[in-house]
Amino acid sequence: MKTLKNEFEEYLQSTLQKDIPSKTREAMNYSLMNGGKRVRPMILFALLQDAGVDPHSGFSCAGAIEMIHTYSLIHDDLPCMDDDDLRRGHPTCHKAFSEAIAVLAGDALLTKAFEIVLESDASDLQKVKLVKSLSECAGINGMILGQDLDMQTENHPLTSFDELKRIEIYKTGMLLSLPMRCACVLSQQEEHIEAWSQIGILLGIQFQIQDDILDKTQTSEVLGKSTSDEKNDKATAISLLGLQKASKIVLDLEQKIKDQLNQIPGDHDCFQQILNYLIQRKY
Repeated sequence: MKTLKNEFEEYLQSTLQKDIPSKTREAMNYSLMNGGKRVRPMILFALLQDAGVDPHSGFSCAGAIEMIHTYSLIHDDLPCMDDDDLRRGHPTCHKAFSEAIAVLAGDALLTKAFEIVLESDASDLQKVKLVKSLSECAGINGMILGQDLDMQTENHPLTSFDELKRIEIYKTGMLLSLPMRCACVLSQQEEHIEAWSQIGILLGIQFQIQDDILDKTQTSEVLGKSTSDEKNDKATAISLLGLQKASKIVLDLEQKIKDQLNQIPGDHDCFQQILNYLIQRKY
C-alpha cells in the first residue's frame, strides 16, 4: 500500500500540471498536495485489490474523490464557516492565499474531479455510474447537506447526540461511502453497493467521534489542524456525551462495521488493514 500511495501521489500531482498556470491553480496544488492521509483513495484501492482488480485502474476515480474532499476542506476552513487557520500542519488555503482565491480553488477542484473521471479508462457506462455517485455523495443530498445542517447549529445549538449523528452521516459518512460505491462499479460488483454504503456511513460516524476525542486529547501540533470546535462553542460527541461514553460508542460502531462486513461475500483482507488503521489512529 505504501508503494501504491507514492504512485498515487505522483499521479495526483500530474493532474494539475496541464492546466494553465494561475494563482487558483497554485492554491489548488497547495491544498491538494499538502500531506493528506488519502484515506478515501486507500479505501478504494483496498477494495479493488480484494476484488482482484488492478488498483491502478482506480487512480482517476480516487483522484476525483480526493479533489472533492480537499475542496470541502478549503471551504470548511473559510471565515464564513469554521474560520480555521491550520490544516494538515500548514496555513489553511485562505490564509496562504486569500479568501477569494480559496473559494475559486475549491470550486475548481470540484469541477476538475468530474473532468478526470470522464478522461479515465473506465467504460462509458462505468463513467456515467461513477459521475452519478460523485454527484450524489458530494451534493445537496450528501456532503453539502451535512455542511448545511452543521451551519444551522450556529443559531440552533445541538442538544442530543442523535442530531449530531445525523450531521455526520451526511458530512463525513457520504464521502467515506463514495470510494466504496465507486469500487463496486469498477469491480462490477454493484449488487453490494448498498451494503458497502452502510459501512461507509457507520465508518463516517465513528471517524468523526474519534476526531472529537482526538481534538480533546491531542494538541493542534500533533493533529496538524486547528481544534476550533471548542473555540466556536460547537457541540461535539465529547460535549454531548462525555469522553467515556463517546469512547464506548466508537467501540460499538467498530463492532457494527465488522458485523456488516461479515455479511458481504469475498475476501476483505486489504480493506481490513485500512479499517484497523482508521480505528487505531492517534491523529
